[in-house]
Amino acid sequence: MIVTAATTLEQSARRRIAVRLLPFLWLLYVIAFLDRVNVAYGALQMSHDLRFSDRVFGLGAGIFFIGYVLLEIPGAIIVERWSARRWIARIMISWGIISAMVGFVSTSRQFYTVRFLLGAAEAGFFPGLVVYLSHWFTRRDLAKALALFFAALPMANFIGAPLAGRILRIHWYGFEGWRWLFILEGVPAVILGIITIFYLTDWPTQARWLLPEEREWITSELHREKREKIAVRSYTILQALGHRDVLILTVAYFLSVTGYYGFVMWFPTILKRGSGFSVPVVTLLAAIPYAAALLANLANGWHSDRTQERRWHTASVLFGGSVSLLLAIVFGSHFFLQLGFFTVFAACVHSFQPTFWALPTLTLGESAAAAAIGLINSLGNLGGFVGPFIVGYLVTRTGSFTSGLAWLLLSLLLSGFLVLRLPSRTRTS
Repeated sequence: MIVTAATTLEQSARRRIAVRLLPFLWLLYVIAFLDRVNVAYGALQMSHDLRFSDRVFGLGAGIFFIGYVLLEIPGAIIVERWSARRWIARIMISWGIISAMVGFVSTSRQFYTVRFLLGAAEAGFFPGLVVYLSHWFTRRDLAKALALFFAALPMANFIGAPLAGRILRIHWYGFEGWRWLFILEGVPAVILGIITIFYLTDWPTQARWLLPEEREWITSELHREKREKIAVRSYTILQALGHRDVLILTVAYFLSVTGYYGFVMWFPTILKRGSGFSVPVVTLLAAIPYAAALLANLANGWHSDRTQERRWHTASVLFGGSVSLLLAIVFGSHFFLQLGFFTVFAACVHSFQPTFWALPTLTLGESAAAAAIGLINSLGNLGGFVGPFIVGYLVTRTGSFTSGLAWLLLSLLLSGFLVLRLPSRTRTS
């Protein structure tokens, strides 16, 4: 293969953009997800200290996502039309402060209120970052970039589980460990929010850290792809919100998120009740599935980019998650065997995200895609309320996690079938 000056320029620009942006955005999402799910580990002490039933905890864990839907669509459009770095910084500073406030609750009503406010504060963060990535990465690199980005989810749990185990053991100034868990993990979001204002660049044309010829290459490449969008017509924002594919993706994401958060929020509690181990041991065991999830997440995104196929790379791991969860239910009386199936489940359910989020940007124009991503993420994330709440409700009614896990299994299965209902034109060429 002959390496031309144009090829060298392209490689240089792509590498420089990836090195500059991805590690920092990845860190932001690690902190975001850590503050979102640390309640799962706090519950190991919090529910007992505050006398919360499983139904109360499930509602409090899930109500985050009710607040989350409020600013999703406008948040994504703000990033597209205004300033990503200012919007992301605002979100991080506000959610860091509110996350720390969870450490001061003493009643179920306070718990519900602060979790709702935390969701409202974080609204717009995720779709904003997805839209932001589309400003910097070409179509062929987008799934790979998203895979590195979504690696933050399993990494947050992999780091967060043993970290939570350490923090839960401290008792400073008369505060229980679970209170310090929320307080200490809220501080990094505020600090990074301030750094974001000065570190991120909104558009390639403003990037002084790129060479002039690199800025020209990435700008022209992204403009060329915009003109070559697969859609024959140019969709307005309102048309995008009523587009058949967008509606399918919204329902599919709702079901997959139901399965995902229904598991993540209850997983430490499932391990604790199934094993009887101490909290430090449980938090260490809880990290194991997320190591596998990290590898699977990267592998699925890489293979999807290599084959330029999205639908089956999304649906197949959702089906795999359904099967592994079924086996975890069947072998529920064998703790370590069940933990193995939970590990496979975590690997599957984490690795659908990079290829899933490559789908809406293949069909619609920039502002329409931004609105669509906001709609899919906001309404889809209501599954983050439904999953934990339904599991908590069923556990309260039955005294067992079996029926709750079966509900999550069915949600993932239906999500996979819906993804396959998307037209094959979502395959890039």
